[in-house]
Amino acid sequence: MATERRRDAAVDIFVIGGGINGCGIARDAAGRGLSVALAEMNDLASATSSASTKLFHGGLRYLEYFEVRLVREALIERETLLAAMPHISWPMRFVLPFHRDMRFESETPTSKLLSAIMPWMKGRRPAWLIRLGLFIYDHLGGRKLLPATRTLDLTADPAGAPLQERFSKAFEYSDCWVEDSRLVVLNARDAEAKGARIMTRTRVISAERDGELWAVTTRNEQGATETHHARALVNAGGPWVEDVVRNTVRLNTSEGVRLVRGSHIVTKRLYDHDKCYFFQGEDGRIIFAIPYETDFTLIGTTDQEHEGAPHDAVCTPEEQDYLTAFASRYFRTPVTRDDIVWTYSGVRPLYDDGAKSATAATRDYVLSLDEAAGAPLLNVFGGKITTYRRLAEGALAKLKPHLPQMGHAWTARAPLPGGDFAVDGFDDLVEDLAGDYPFLDDRWARRLVRAYGTDARQILGDAKRVEDLGTDFGATLTEAEIGWLIDREYARTADDVLWRRSKLGLRLAADQIAAIDASMRARQGLGNNNAAAE
Repeated sequence: MATERRRDAAVDIFVIGGGINGCGIARDAAGRGLSVALAEMNDLASATSSASTKLFHGGLRYLEYFEVRLVREALIERETLLAAMPHISWPMRFVLPFHRDMRFESETPTSKLLSAIMPWMKGRRPAWLIRLGLFIYDHLGGRKLLPATRTLDLTADPAGAPLQERFSKAFEYSDCWVEDSRLVVLNARDAEAKGARIMTRTRVISAERDGELWAVTTRNEQGATETHHARALVNAGGPWVEDVVRNTVRLNTSEGVRLVRGSHIVTKRLYDHDKCYFFQGEDGRIIFAIPYETDFTLIGTTDQEHEGAPHDAVCTPEEQDYLTAFASRYFRTPVTRDDIVWTYSGVRPLYDDGAKSATAATRDYVLSLDEAAGAPLLNVFGGKITTYRRLAEGALAKLKPHLPQMGHAWTARAPLPGGDFAVDGFDDLVEDLAGDYPFLDDRWARRLVRAYGTDARQILGDAKRVEDLGTDFGATLTEAEIGWLIDREYARTADDVLWRRSKLGLRLAADQIAAIDASMRARQGLGNNNAAAE
């Protein structure tokens, strides 16, 4: 039977949503001395924030839409974030093949301007235009850590080997990778370490103004309800942000989101080097092909208007065919559905700016403050993972008149848990870890440092041999690591561990996954249940 409890002490901020924006805001606010509570109805990063293309990037193609401020902010953030999380983010080089006969059905502002000035350019992105865009990309954000763009001769460079012979020239530029769902969890961990209360699998069932406070009622997975009071409410519901406004808070609004589905495929490894590809499509879109989890290649993303519930998003057969055909126009060896080992899809909650197509809709974020009826409500629309930290700073700037006691901005280059080492210190950290724990092979040591950074030692503890880490579930996942994920990283199920805290689900069989789920349920005092891989 459900129980009800009331919290009498009001917090400064109550955050709805455990994606990157919600957890980023909670961390920033807690670090400024504010009291914070956050409720997420599922696992952290269970929707959009674990379904991205996993890049810290400025968004090269957004320059075609003249979104210079957005690109500049994102480019500045790339290096700020690299310094704060050198375990879960790292530089990558991207290869953009060029062929002079390529034509595109592009309706960007840049293409329209070019067509008006030079009609013979209709349907083309000439080499000089691409190089100009990359020059701007190199210099717009004050790049310091990352190498500049260069031109490649694909007939001689290893990057040309997997590509069709018609591509003899390419441009190579810098962007960065990030483990998106781990980024969310580490923000939540740091928020909690600074005093925030993080409630996962806890749904907000109602929120209403109660004088100068918000009264927020939650229900957890055991059915227990609780009433919280807060001086400010932040709606960071991601794809559910509009639903929260209309149905949870029950306010009328003219603002809304445009749900755009981004789908990806993961294939067996398609090439041997460690560079990524930026492919341009005849439909004006682009996709990336990225080395993924050592043995695979990640290809994406699509841009499709999404109908229905955000959690119903899947990479459809049509999208799989689109991505394989797109990549096959570049690779020597065609990519087929048989090469696909996994797919995933997420819904991006873009601010509805009235753009004609999903591709043209803005990726910028909008922070909308409703303070007309007393206690403030801040609704977070849109955004991209690269600018989550700046979004959090902007959110708190909006709330500062209502919470004047908050401290100053502090998160720039402040390390996330496990990230307290130099940007170029990853290999040294791996070597030291393997030296102190000789039973680790290089691949295992690298995986642990990539996931946990300096915290890897806390997981390994005083282990002298593999057996000291408890049950070996396969793919180097041990009982000691699962215990850490339950106790310190909010994991509750096998899916949490295998598809969000890691991607080890790519390497484990169904019986191994079932054993992990049973072990986790036993550790938490829960009954038996069969796990289903995502």
